Amino acid sequence: MTTPQQRSATGALLLTALATAQLLIGLDYNIVFVALPEIAGLGFSPETLQWVISAYAIAFGGFLLLCGRLTDAIGRRRMFFTGLALFAAGSVLGTFAVSEWMLILGRGVQGLGGAALAPSTLALLSVGFAEGAARNKALGIWGAAGSAGMVLGSILGGVLTDMFGWRSVFAINIPLVAVVLTLALRAVPVDETRPSVRRLDIPGAILTTAAAILIVMGFTFAAENGWAAPATLIALVAGIVAAIVLLIVEGRTRDPLLDIRRFTNRHLATGTGSTFLFMAGFGATAYFLTLYFQQTRGLSPLITGLAFVIPCVSVLIGTNVGGRLATRAGLRTAMVSGQVVGLIGVAAFALLVNDSTSWITVFVLAALFSLGQGVVFTTMFATATTGTPEAEQGTASGMATAGQQLGGAIGLAVLINLTSAIDGFTLTTAMTGISVIIAVGLVVALLIPAKKRPDSDTAGSEFIGSAHAPSDRG
Repeated sequence: MTTPQQRSATGALLLTALATAQLLIGLDYNIVFVALPEIAGLGFSPETLQWVISAYAIAFGGFLLLCGRLTDAIGRRRMFFTGLALFAAGSVLGTFAVSEWMLILGRGVQGLGGAALAPSTLALLSVGFAEGAARNKALGIWGAAGSAGMVLGSILGGVLTDMFGWRSVFAINIPLVAVVLTLALRAVPVDETRPSVRRLDIPGAILTTAAAILIVMGFTFAAENGWAAPATLIALVAGIVAAIVLLIVEGRTRDPLLDIRRFTNRHLATGTGSTFLFMAGFGATAYFLTLYFQQTRGLSPLITGLAFVIPCVSVLIGTNVGGRLATRAGLRTAMVSGQVVGLIGVAAFALLVNDSTSWITVFVLAALFSLGQGVVFTTMFATATTGTPEAEQGTASGMATAGQQLGGAIGLAVLINLTSAIDGFTLTTAMTGISVIIAVGLVVALLIPAKKRPDSDTAGSEFIGSAHAPSDRG
């Protein structure tokens, strides 16, 4: 029989492994941004260069729901290690790429690895820590790692590109995967059930993946070629048709992959909506800040990377505050607070920042909206997984993370179209668009169920292993 000290140590090791995996996912999304100008030398045109970003997002978002269901069907540990293996393979392809297609393929394989890794990581965390204070605390640390990874990606992208060239932004993932693997072999619990795909819903898996990939590709083609381009129209129409057929098929399936009835759980519905809007809005700020730093203000990749230190620190503070606030005041209060702070910061950025704004103003406002970003990042996943049975945590986690990745791909494509269509200062237009998206996120946050009673203080550090002990809900 394990002692409380042993359970605590195991919980800490598990959280370290999961947080490091989440840092890897966040890091890899942003680390290529600063390196894009050098990556273009491989043969990319300005129009095709965005596929270095989009290939990752399309594969990640397109396969997330399927991977979420597979997490429940074949086991959390098995999917976790599958994701690590794919991530490593994609990183190797990117490191040694000698052509455009090879680099895009590597990014796609990385995205597929992320799709396998993300829901299994969140499911392991949700099952490993009791709902309420314990889970909010764990999500705060896990969220800090993910948010910091996104901003740290910009920092390392600049430093590594400046010192070692663009290939290093792919190579850095290989030792990180090795670290996660070493931790996970000791900490991730063995799957107790035998893998089974008998009730996987193959038609639903194919249609869900096809619809997600085609719609995201349509938005990406729109950013590249315009909304009237044949490739854009074909992809969007095919994606919409696939989505309609999916809803019809899933309505007649006994155990559907995409069960609309799950969204009667307001926590899952508002949490998934929040993840989509978070990445469509907050998630796009790093892209446009990178362009502002390098193209508008003329900073080098190294200095651009270092410029993200202040937002990174602010995100870390925000994720810590978000976990504590969710426990004490409830998920809705925490989410609304983060959205309000972020909205004020981004709106002020859009109004005040131009090509001659003082650096103090730039960094104060960036720190402000990054603080809100950190609070929202932690709270949105806590919201999405609240009230979900243990056996369905992988599916719920997949839905929430799918919303995040699809929001990132679609939001960035829409914002790029917006900035291309409107004359004037690009950053101002982009930040105005992001402000609108965050405002919609605030409305969604107001729909989160209110907290009913205080969380138990005794649950604050409890690690529960494979048992899921429901506690107070945010």
